[in-house]
Amino acid sequence: MCDSVVIRSAGSVWLAKNSDREPGEAQSVEWHPAAPAPSSRHARRRCTHVEVDERGPRHALVISRPAWMWGAEMGVNERGLAVANEAVFTRMPVAERGLTGMDLLRLTLERAGTVAEGLEVITGLLRRYPQGGRMGHRDRRFAYHSTFLLADGNEAWVLETAGWLWAARRIEGCYGSSNVLAIGRDHDRVHPDAQAEARSRGLWKDRGDLDFARAFGDPWLAVASGGHERRAGTARLAGRAGEPFERLARTLRSHQGHRPSAGWRMQMPCAHASWWPTRRAGQTTGSMIARAGSDPRVWMTGTSSPCLSVFKPVAVDRDVVGPGAVAGTTPDASLWWSHERFHRSVMADHQLRASTGAEERASLEARGRAERDSDRFAELWNEHRDRIPEWHAIAGEQGRPRRGPSSSFWRRQSRQDGLG
Repeated sequence: MCDSVVIRSAGSVWLAKNSDREPGEAQSVEWHPAAPAPSSRHARRRCTHVEVDERGPRHALVISRPAWMWGAEMGVNERGLAVANEAVFTRMPVAERGLTGMDLLRLTLERAGTVAEGLEVITGLLRRYPQGGRMGHRDRRFAYHSTFLLADGNEAWVLETAGWLWAARRIEGCYGSSNVLAIGRDHDRVHPDAQAEARSRGLWKDRGDLDFARAFGDPWLAVASGGHERRAGTARLAGRAGEPFERLARTLRSHQGHRPSAGWRMQMPCAHASWWPTRRAGQTTGSMIARAGSDPRVWMTGTSSPCLSVFKPVAVDRDVVGPGAVAGTTPDASLWWSHERFHRSVMADHQLRASTGAEERASLEARGRAERDSDRFAELWNEHRDRIPEWHAIAGEQGRPRRGPSSSFWRRQSRQDGLG
């Protein structure tokens, strides 16, 4: 589960995302250099489950990706193209083997420099390769199709898929995307075979233009995921007055007025996993805010739970975060796992412990927003990682761990993840 937001404001285009995955699924922030076109026309590029043809040069990019997967949840390349994606649940089958939505995202950042090029990359790949394969960390049966948000300095589009079929719409103003198909008849572009395919499968019997979401969306999972409610909530929050970074950071950190453990389904963009079956894989494990365009600015947390974390600057043209931002699949000394220990301590008594280190985090983030010298970005990442053990210790002295299904869930989860 994920939530993404686009803001087009005052000549700039912003894209932000919370990546929601299983709670022990570490996420790495990585920079990858540009590469020349392959010398052989038979070159192949290995993705998570399959290989694809390697075509042309690759752009440098910075991504946030699940540690076990080749593809990425979100990222920005040296041309200033920003891309994010969400899982969507459709009535179309997911192939047993194929490209994951995250593979498609990373390939797009490697190959495209603009939104228009990015749309062509994704739709072109869908003509040749199915969406498929394992997409869950521990849940090996979890699979889905994807929605993509693409932004450059001039425009932003949303592209929704159902198998090899797709619909796309240009974004104006503020737009929220979540784990449901949302493009109805209002598409600007649609796969030429989408309506005929929907009719042949008995998914569309109405007259007139195809309603892509109604025809292909899974209505039960739309309700169970809380996707419509989260879409409306993120768009409302991000649409309020203020500077874009502040609006997006506030949106990604929002619990929508609820306790983090409240509710049987995900109803808040800042997601914390819970004991309900519908929420066990609903933990925000990484976050990004980006201003797209020729002079991109990018900030990532490199951690779970943005409400307890810091958006820190990253560069698109060189590695400035260092090895501490690269997490392993099991507990290690990385920023992600260090923060996760702190996060789980806070969840034991969120009401009393959530404010631990809040002033220091706010100060660090303010410095990161103002810093333009990429030589100093690594200092901010290192300082964040260095401060976490003290915050963890202080949090453990506040209040008392509460009893109940939520605390029992986190104890079991920590044992499973090797955190105690």
